[in-house]
Amino acid sequence: MQTSDPNDELYFDDYEAGHSRQQTEYESFLPTPINHGWNWTDARINTLLEEAARALSELNAFSRIIPDIDLFVQLHVVKEANASSRIEGTRTEMEDAIRPEEAVPAERWEDWNEVQNYVRAMQGAIDALDDLPLSTRLPKQTHETLMEDVRGQHRNPGEYRKSQNWIGGSSLEDAVFIPPPHHRIPELMSDLERFWHNDAIQVPHLIRIAISHYQFETIHPFLDGDGRIGRLLITLYLISKGLLNQSSLYLSSYIDAHRSAYYRSLSRVRETDDLGQWIRFFLVAVRETARQGRDTFDQILDLRKDAEAKAASLGRKAGNARRLLTLLYQQPFVNAKDVTDHLDVTHATALSLLDDFEDLDLLEETTGRQRNRRYLFSEYVDLFTRE
Repeated sequence: MQTSDPNDELYFDDYEAGHSRQQTEYESFLPTPINHGWNWTDARINTLLEEAARALSELNAFSRIIPDIDLFVQLHVVKEANASSRIEGTRTEMEDAIRPEEAVPAERWEDWNEVQNYVRAMQGAIDALDDLPLSTRLPKQTHETLMEDVRGQHRNPGEYRKSQNWIGGSSLEDAVFIPPPHHRIPELMSDLERFWHNDAIQVPHLIRIAISHYQFETIHPFLDGDGRIGRLLITLYLISKGLLNQSSLYLSSYIDAHRSAYYRSLSRVRETDDLGQWIRFFLVAVRETARQGRDTFDQILDLRKDAEAKAASLGRKAGNARRLLTLLYQQPFVNAKDVTDHLDVTHATALSLLDDFEDLDLLEETTGRQRNRRYLFSEYVDLFTRE
């Protein structure tokens, strides 16, 4: 039987996901509240929880030992923005996502702009955690940034929906899933927020955010952008609870690579009350993503050592070369003007440095032109495209 007391404990085997409610000409799904204790008898969950927590700890250890770690987190954010947006239908790749606006082909601009909005939304939300606890206000603020001047900008950005939405299909009549009616959203989101901060229950944070992600995607509180906000909330929760030191773990690449299994797993909870299989999927996603992030940081250390040795070989230019490397870790797609402005050097010095970096195989010229050339730190970017 589903408990209603936030201090009670419910076993996954006894979980009832919710029930369908008739809404005039269609049925919507009303999920049951989640703010209570949870337990399980599936030993596989214990093993996966331990493995995921260990992988997360190892990722955190790398984030502590890498000097100037903030330089390298930026591309993690861009990777997540690109992958999460791609799940929702954009067609950008990492190289597109790091281009400045003037270098984006006209036919790719809308997709590029959606990714940039997501980068800004993520960075704003992460910065907000310095001053505010995680609350339902934060997803609203993040959603407003996400929807600014892009497709969906007229669909109540920053506000819960005031009408019925659906998932899959072209209308309510052929929808794959219909979330709860809009007037139930405030109470469901309040229950979710209370669950995040309920200190009276003993539920590991990775289990808590796994349940929370399922619940958020089932509530589907916005008219658009729910998937992106829901995936971002995973990282925000882990940061807010101290499980992540840096914003270096994002699950969208794993979800994109296992998209069918992801959606099937969420649907199975609603259809069969099988929450345990979703928890297992989520913990595997955390484990594999954390391991990939750890390996990426390890490769960054090797690349940085090699790149700094090459920069040192430039003799009197070595000082400017090291400063250019610092720029490239944050902005791996540059032209001569970028180098001139950021390093405060002459145009001629910038061109000379770019030529040196190309000779050292640190940069790849991408235009094939003699004028207005652009260069890519491709070896560095490639570290973030490997799965």
